[in-house]
Amino acid sequence: MARRLRFNGTGSGVNGCPAVHEDLDSGEVIVHGPALTDPDDIDQLRHLNEGEVPIVVPRELLVDFGPKEVTRVPDIIGLDEFDRLFTQFKHTAWRLETRRRYASDETTGTYAQFTRGEPVNWDGVDAAWCAERREQTALGKRFERVRVIDSPPTAGQLYLLDNARRNSAVGERIFNLWRQDADRLALPAEDFWLFDSRLVARLNFDAADNLLNVELITEPAAVLRYVQARDAAMHLAVPYDQFAAQLTAKE
Repeated sequence: MARRLRFNGTGSGVNGCPAVHEDLDSGEVIVHGPALTDPDDIDQLRHLNEGEVPIVVPRELLVDFGPKEVTRVPDIIGLDEFDRLFTQFKHTAWRLETRRRYASDETTGTYAQFTRGEPVNWDGVDAAWCAERREQTALGKRFERVRVIDSPPTAGQLYLLDNARRNSAVGERIFNLWRQDADRLALPAEDFWLFDSRLVARLNFDAADNLLNVELITEPAAVLRYVQARDAAMHLAVPYDQFAAQLTAKE
C-alpha cells in the first residue's frame, strides 16, 4: 500500500530539489537531493549499508521543513476561541472544504427542504452569522471559500452549492473546484481556515463527518504549506454561479 506523503517544502525555488516529505501515518521523513558520489567523501561515512544512498542537503532545508519535535502535540482550541478568529483577523479569511458531506448540515430545516426538492429561502437563516459577516466585510476584510466537488456531486455538495447564494449575499466569495483538479494539484485532504496568511485553524472530523475539534497551527513552515494550497486551489477554482451553470449544462 502506498504511503500517504505530504510535501513539506523545498530548498530550491527553481527545480524543487532538495526537498522534504513526511509520511502522515508513520511520521517518517523522506529527504531527496543530489547524491554524494565522491569516493573519498563516501569513505568517510560510517554505517553506510548496502542499498543506502547518501544525499547532500543544505542545513536550512532541515531547519525550515523538518519536524521540530519527535511527537507533535496538536494545539486544540475551543469553539469560542475559534469563533473569535472571525472578528480578530486583519484582512483575509480563506477556507478549503474537501468533505463529501457535513453531518451538521443534515440536521437543518434548509437541508430537509433542499432534499425534498423545494426552493430554499436563505433570507433570515442564521441572522446573527450573516450580520457578523456583513460587519466584517464592511470593514474591508475579505472572506473566501473553495469547495471541492465530486463528479457526480453528492447531495451535501449540491446543498452547499445552493447555500453559496446566502454566503455570497453577505460578502463571501465562493468558488468550486472539481475533485480531480484538487487531486492533480495535490491539495491536502483537510478542511481548514487560513487567517491573514499567518495562522491556520484546521477542522478535524470523525468518520461520521461530525466536527471533532479545531486545531490551531502557527508554525511558519506549516502555515506556508496551507498558503501554497490556497494559491494552487484559487488557480483552478471557478466562481460558484459559473460552476452551477456548468452542472446545469451537463444535465
